Amino acid sequence: MQGTESLDERRQAGRKRDEQYFAARPDSPDVRRRIEVRLAGGTVPMEVSNGVFSSSRLDLGTSVLLRHAPHPPQTGDFLDLGCGWGPIALQLALLSPQAKVWAVDINERALDLTRSNAALNGAANIEPLAPDALPDSQTFDLIWSNPPIRVGKEALHRLLMTYLPRLRPAGAAYLVVQRNLGSDSLIDWLSTQLPDGWHAGKYASSKGYRVIEVTRP
Repeated sequence: MQGTESLDERRQAGRKRDEQYFAARPDSPDVRRRIEVRLAGGTVPMEVSNGVFSSSRLDLGTSVLLRHAPHPPQTGDFLDLGCGWGPIALQLALLSPQAKVWAVDINERALDLTRSNAALNGAANIEPLAPDALPDSQTFDLIWSNPPIRVGKEALHRLLMTYLPRLRPAGAAYLVVQRNLGSDSLIDWLSTQLPDGWHAGKYASSKGYRVIEVTRP
């Protein structure tokens, strides 16, 4: 039918969008838009743009994580792994203003948006930075993440096993993963990979997503 994209064209467009999310410098124009997002019990202004994950709204998976993860500690070093435009980092920073929130993403536009959104909301305790700028010795009391499942299983596993071992004793991580994209198999895999005494399991379920909890003794 004229004017209708073929299945291959839609798939190619989807791949192009995904490539931009995982690229350091997206090819798409940086067109900033202002939206309002429910975070930390209130409504806050946030800037979004093209070439960053969920470029027009708060995605459902992140929303599930923000609603169901337990309240963070008041102090400590927290990590938002794959921060995008910063909703997870900002929620952590607003709930725990005495904590330091490290917001990590490979996408330079995402980091710039997170930096802008932190300033927009007076969250001076957020530190956005690229993975290679994070000190090798830095460890965390808490990790929250909507991990990039679409990078593929091997890359995802490598990413998680790079950062989860940085949890401090008694630390915890909360990951949100869609059930039909392998959340339960990821729990099983983590259980085989983590050191003795660590635990990986389902913390909550909502709207087709699991919140996975990883704890270190």
